[in-house]
Amino acid sequence: MGKEKGGFLTPKAIANRIKAKGLQKLRWYCQMCQKQCRDENGFKCHLMSESHQRQLLLFAENPHTYIDSFSKEFLDGYIELLKRRFGTKRVNANQVYQEYISYREHVHMNATKWLTLTEFVQWLGKEGHCTVDETEKGWFVQYIDRDPETIKRQEALKNKEKMELDDEERNQKFVEEQMKRAAATEKSKPQAEFTELKRDNEEEKVAFSFGGLTKQTTAVAVAAESAGKIIVKTNALETLKSAVSEPSASGSKPTAEKRKSALDDIITDEENMKEKRNRKDFWLHEGIVVKIVAKKLGEKFYKRKGVIQKVEDQFTGVVKMNDSGDKLRIDQTHLETVIPAIGKTVLIVNGAYRNTQAKLVDINEKKFCSTLKISQGPLKGRVLVGIPYEDFSKLDVK
Repeated sequence: MGKEKGGFLTPKAIANRIKAKGLQKLRWYCQMCQKQCRDENGFKCHLMSESHQRQLLLFAENPHTYIDSFSKEFLDGYIELLKRRFGTKRVNANQVYQEYISYREHVHMNATKWLTLTEFVQWLGKEGHCTVDETEKGWFVQYIDRDPETIKRQEALKNKEKMELDDEERNQKFVEEQMKRAAATEKSKPQAEFTELKRDNEEEKVAFSFGGLTKQTTAVAVAAESAGKIIVKTNALETLKSAVSEPSASGSKPTAEKRKSALDDIITDEENMKEKRNRKDFWLHEGIVVKIVAKKLGEKFYKRKGVIQKVEDQFTGVVKMNDSGDKLRIDQTHLETVIPAIGKTVLIVNGAYRNTQAKLVDINEKKFCSTLKISQGPLKGRVLVGIPYEDFSKLDVK
């Protein structure tokens, strides 16, 4: 038996169905009839068909309505793909377009009011649908999420951060007040008065006398000797713990280290809590001076300095170069902080005192850290020791 001509399972029929599933050339597609032809001859036959002629008559009656309808469908499809596939990430506009046209039933751009993808992307930026910018690799778009739920969630996060900052300021004021009270108390206490060491009888045993401990008016300390009695009179109980009798002949042991007070423990706990809360993976801030360390940007920008004009996505910054004035969009992995001269103003970009201005006091090159003095805010005047190089950067002060 010979092969049946025009059968459903013939190689030609199968090949035609495979070709029909894939994308065909755009010039052989009719948007009005939504028909795709596989070759030029088929497209000419379609243009001469009666159904196509009727569609052209309908289009001629009101062309703007059809163009606006196709433009709206194209815009909705493009925005929907951008929102669902990439969210609010910055992405190449052509990449989104290639994924959009991979769908066989998509609306072609030549049926819309935009002639090129560049014109469409610029229109998106003007209308406020996306944030667009042009780079050496082409146009990039970033979707602007205006969903009410998203806006409400962002406002809730901002309010929470504001409340945390308010609590932090209150705690800082409380600590400052405690420090002032402690300093005033220390000033009001009478100074300890020491007397010379005397030993009345060398044969007598060592004796201790703690007279007046309950009133904390005097204190007596006796140093151990082989024989004899040493009496030292003081005016405060605290001096009994820290006072060291100076030897007259044989010498004595050094004083013990001063124990931490409750105020010191409060300050330490507060700084640890601030460090844990303010230590982030991102450190870019507007107005700081940074240095480019990526060689792939070219020798023109390698090891050059610039000022961050804008921070996007927390990890990307728009850097304006100091020497050429060029603006580059660079990830923070390709940047590093700049250490100014001693006495210059810096901004702490990470850690417990994040987003705080300070003055550079000293640099420890062996430990790769510095000493800073806070110059603004409720903690003005506090000295911070051992701040790593990567936690602060020079501030562009004009």
